[in-house]
Amino acid sequence: MAAERKFEHIPVLAEEAAELLDLPADAPARLIDGTVGGGGHSALLLKRFPRLEILGIDRDAAALEAAADKCSFASGRIALVRGDFARMAEFSSGIGWSEVDGILLDIGVSSPQIDTPERGFSWRSDGPLDMRMDDRNPLTAGRLLNQAPEAELARIFREYGEIVQARKLARAAVAMRETQPFGTTRDLVRLCDEVLGVSRPGRLPHPTLVFQALRIAVNDELGQLERALESGVRMLKKGGRIAVICFHSLEDRIVKNFFRDESTGCHCPPGLPVCRCGHRASLRIVTKKPVVASDAEVAANRRAACAKLRAAEKL
Repeated sequence: MAAERKFEHIPVLAEEAAELLDLPADAPARLIDGTVGGGGHSALLLKRFPRLEILGIDRDAAALEAAADKCSFASGRIALVRGDFARMAEFSSGIGWSEVDGILLDIGVSSPQIDTPERGFSWRSDGPLDMRMDDRNPLTAGRLLNQAPEAELARIFREYGEIVQARKLARAAVAMRETQPFGTTRDLVRLCDEVLGVSRPGRLPHPTLVFQALRIAVNDELGQLERALESGVRMLKKGGRIAVICFHSLEDRIVKNFFRDESTGCHCPPGLPVCRCGHRASLRIVTKKPVVASDAEVAANRRAACAKLRAAEKL
């Protein structure tokens, strides 16, 4: 049995997120940290805002344990719940909250998850084809690869990995599993190498994109994000803010488009004499362009290089 690893995660854009959330310095406030992880962002916020209460949500039991330890200095001001952050309204109701002053979402996989071979998130280490953020989820990457129809695999590779040869890769996966079912990350890397070959210079390695696609599918990451944004805006008080940190273009596109749509009024087609949709703007975009990590932060934590932070305020 592999030695147990400590869940240690460096929060990205923590100072910038704290500033953009614009929480009251000397008044009571409530915030949902929908992806609490190891508690890095929450710990900073609890120290900076002494009257702040936080509801921290995460699907990963190891992350919640680390967050409880990290934020133990303020144990009376943080409640931790295991589950999907798209259910934040349900979890908030469970502790008696109906509205909040802020919401923070740090989307994607964390460093401890990537760096633990037994979790199967990284193609650089051999391990089981798992990729679950919540080990109660019956769907693993291995089960998906070994059982999903060819058309479904092609859709996953194309939409979530933006892989040009998605159909070819899916066809090869189905042919390979008929001979020997996929069992480890090395099996999937071998498939990538045989079908997709070496990536062009300056491009992400093909296995990175394939693993990303399967991870997103296993954990319903984009669907969770869409539902969380909709739920979060409904929960925000007037003047409350939502801040979202993304690490790849698929997530960031969802956040960018959602903020744009919710910061505009009528969505009817141009040319109609009167509005028929009845839509009214609910947000004001705070970050006209995404905030990115400084050179110093990237030098200290290379995984901050692709992070983008966007924020909006409830009207």
